[in-house]
Formats: sequence, C-alpha cells, structure tokens
Amino acid sequence: MKLNDVNKGINKNARRLRVGRGPGSGRGRTAGRGNKGQGQLAGWSAPSIFEGGGTPLIRRIPKRGFHNSHGLIVKGVNVSRLAEAFEAASEVTPQTMRSAGVAKGIWHQVKILGDGEIGKALRVSAHHFSEQAKAKILAAGGTVTVLPGPAPLVRRVKKVSRKKPAAG
Repeated sequence: MKLNDVNKGINKNARRLRVGRGPGSGRGRTAGRGNKGQGQLAGWSAPSIFEGGGTPLIRRIPKRGFHNSHGLIVKGVNVSRLAEAFEAASEVTPQTMRSAGVAKGIWHQVKILGDGEIGKALRVSAHHFSEQAKAKILAAGGTVTVLPGPAPLVRRVKKVSRKKPAAG
C-alpha cells in the first residue's frame, strides 16, 4: 500500500440514498424493505437475540441453580494451611493471608476451618471460626479474634392493620 492508496474508495461527500421516490430510482415501492413483515415499518430494528419470531435460545434453555449477586463470599481456610504458611507467634489477619497466598481469589470474609493439625501458637483474626478450628488454635497456645463484619440485613415485616367491623 502506498500513501496515495490510503483513501481509495472513500467518498467523503457521498449523497444520501433517497428511497421510496418512484420506480425509476430503483428503490421505489417498498424502499428496499422487502414485502410484508414487521421489518417494513419505520423505526423497527431486530434485537441482537432476535431469531425470526421464534422463541430465542436463551428462553428455551432451562434455568438452574440459585444466584445471589448480593450475598457475601466467604473464603474457607484450614488451620493446616495456616501452620504451613506462617511462623510461630506471628499475626494472622485476612490481609496477611491474602499476601501469603493462603486466601486467594475474590472474597469478602474469611472463615477458619478445623481440617488438619496446627502445632504453632498463632494470633489469628478472622470473621468466622468453626468450633474445631477455635479449639485447635487455642490448644496450640494461640489466640482467636473475631473480626466484625457487615451487619446482617433486617427484613421489615409490613404490618397489616386489622380494623374492627363497625358495630351496627
């Protein structure tokens, strides 16, 4: 390609195609929209999932499972992983777990689980602890601190007023 070929085929001042102006124009009568159907009307354009009026694929496939987009993601970490990743008498927080590669991925809260053994005294801070994990950490001489999380949602119950019937 050469510099003089860059704009070849581009017409900056192309005239608008005036459709529906009689048979001599070549775009008369139906104005290039075909015969019948919803596409002949002004302003109509098909959505991206449109399949010719049939039921779209996305509505034919069954929906399965439960998706809670507003729920908290809780990351579970076993005490054996803490024993591997941290030295004795060290401070273990959600931030240090993330930086040590113990709690990877996306999560909002951390729960310490009781699988495995821990032989070190660690100062562990997390949002949740299982009973086994708490017992194992305390038995090894460590401490357990429960971090505050977001307040649970309180659902308000709409009170129904029950009016007494008029005496009459």
